[in-house]
Amino acid sequence: MLNTHDSLACLPQMGEKTTRGLQHVPGSSPDENEFPFGYPTNICEDVPDQKYLCSNCNNILKKALQTLCGHRYCSACLSWIVRNNKNVICQKCKEEDPSTLSEGSLLAEERAFGDAAINKEISELKVHCATLGCSWSGIMKNFEEHQSLCEYALIPCHTGCGHMVMRKKLADHLENGCVNNVTMCQKCKRSLSSSEYQEHSCEGSLCKEQNHVQTDTPSKEKQNHSTPLISKDGCRFSEVGCSFRGSKEKIKEHEKAAVGAHMLLLLQHIKQLKASLCTAAKAANGSIPHSELNVNGAGKSISDLQIPGGLEVSGDLEVDCFPGSSVSEDESVLQQLVREKVISELENKLHVFENIVSVLNKEVETSNLEITAFRRQSELDQNIIRGLELKIAELHRCLTQKDAGLSSLHKSLLFSEQASYDGVFLWKITDVGRKLQDSVTGRTVSLYSPAFYTAKYGYKVCLRVYLNGDGTGKGTHVSLFFVVMKGDYDALLPWPFRHKVTFMLLDQNNREHIIDAFRPDLTSASFQRPVNDMNVASGCPMFLPLSKLQSPKYAYVKEDTLFLKCIIETN
Repeated sequence: MLNTHDSLACLPQMGEKTTRGLQHVPGSSPDENEFPFGYPTNICEDVPDQKYLCSNCNNILKKALQTLCGHRYCSACLSWIVRNNKNVICQKCKEEDPSTLSEGSLLAEERAFGDAAINKEISELKVHCATLGCSWSGIMKNFEEHQSLCEYALIPCHTGCGHMVMRKKLADHLENGCVNNVTMCQKCKRSLSSSEYQEHSCEGSLCKEQNHVQTDTPSKEKQNHSTPLISKDGCRFSEVGCSFRGSKEKIKEHEKAAVGAHMLLLLQHIKQLKASLCTAAKAANGSIPHSELNVNGAGKSISDLQIPGGLEVSGDLEVDCFPGSSVSEDESVLQQLVREKVISELENKLHVFENIVSVLNKEVETSNLEITAFRRQSELDQNIIRGLELKIAELHRCLTQKDAGLSSLHKSLLFSEQASYDGVFLWKITDVGRKLQDSVTGRTVSLYSPAFYTAKYGYKVCLRVYLNGDGTGKGTHVSLFFVVMKGDYDALLPWPFRHKVTFMLLDQNNREHIIDAFRPDLTSASFQRPVNDMNVASGCPMFLPLSKLQSPKYAYVKEDTLFLKCIIETN
């Protein structure tokens, strides 16, 4: 049994090379014509993609055909499947999804078309010879040529002895080891091998001449031995020039497909017979007017040649040596047959193209459906995105409101912690050095204290300090002012504000506090009922010299912190 690679190595190639190979191989094996297959996968340098594999033999596609269902087969595999099965369904379609089987899954040669793109890609695959001892490597389109020439490939001996030998050792086998390669001595009637025949000492010129023929022209010997095989396996039109060989089924297919070619060969053979007969007749008898010569007497009769399709060449066919004979009619019949054959081929090609268009239309329709589905999904996604954006915006607004609420709560908490309701307020100011510098540069000119009250439901007031001074004390003194604010209970209080206000800057060593007091000017707008959030500040613009504030003799600022106190007399 031959493995895949050895079969490829020892047999002629399929398709267009079959006829040429069969001329030199008298005993072709069944694998050669009956069971062709794709290229073995182990010859590839890299693992081939699935798209390069035949759906039947699972080898690399050879002359790839694509069916209407979209799967690919070797040309020979598809032909073999269709020839040996009726109404066969694509196996790949069954395996992938049996529920999608349709008319397109039905396999037929006329419903498949050549896949030129895949064939081109396959022809460029990097491959190597898998025969032991051979180091050849190249691309797939050169693989078949190498296989027919590989010196290390095992091939069957053409004499039918049953031995498999390396191609490079075939000559040695024929000369020394082939049991069927024998020659009979015409004089002594002995059957001798090639080596024995060369040393045979039987006298006679005939024996020596045959020795010369056997050693110098082995091709003629092969033809002599193969004559009965050709008549058995060759085309019935081989006598008129057809060189096709194969199994009986292959010969039948060939004769059906090559009607026109056989007619042309037959016509050419008839013309040659006519010419030779006319020449012989004229040479023997001079001019023979209006005579007819029978072709049956020249060479082998062609009465047994039957042409597929009902055409038959009669054994009584006669050829006239002069113009006006029936040859012109035969030519017109043959031309008509050729035209019909061409028309049939064109119709087949048209059908193939229609199938291709059908497949392409199906793919376009599928693509359009996919595009429509993608667009619909995209619109749904866009709607979802817009909805999410609206939700995010709403959440952002809610978060902003909550932040504002938290800020308000924080301020309220600070206010509740720092608020005073008895008219006495102690204000702690930290980071005095930085805040003084901000006041000098103008970044933060003044600071407001938290609000405090003269009573639970009394006046709402606060302090305002200018660390770098304001008005007449700017740049030289600390200015401290009293501010009346708009309160919740102003409608119940007497106006203008008339309570005495006392300011104190506490010495943190409790030695010398700075104290200043004033009574409100009842005519000043600063002490009238507030219309806005707060009135204009009023107080002491020259409350404390800056030099004294910063003097190390005093402890008004300690650890960068100072304390201001305000006392409002409520009696």
